[in-house]
Amino acid sequence: MFSLFRRNPAKKLQKAYERKLEEAMLASRNGDMRANATLTEQAEALRLEIERLKED
Repeated sequence: MFSLFRRNPAKKLQKAYERKLEEAMLASRNGDMRANATLTEQAEALRLEIERLKED
């Protein structure tokens, strides 16, 4: 009954994942490959967390 009001943590992580990928793309366009690599790594960690949540 109360599951209707629960927030979906995977949805929040998905938005953060997409935001990180966009930041990485912008860093790459600006020529900052170190920032691109860091942001891509952070996005990958978020993706793994999303997949873990979906498995449960």
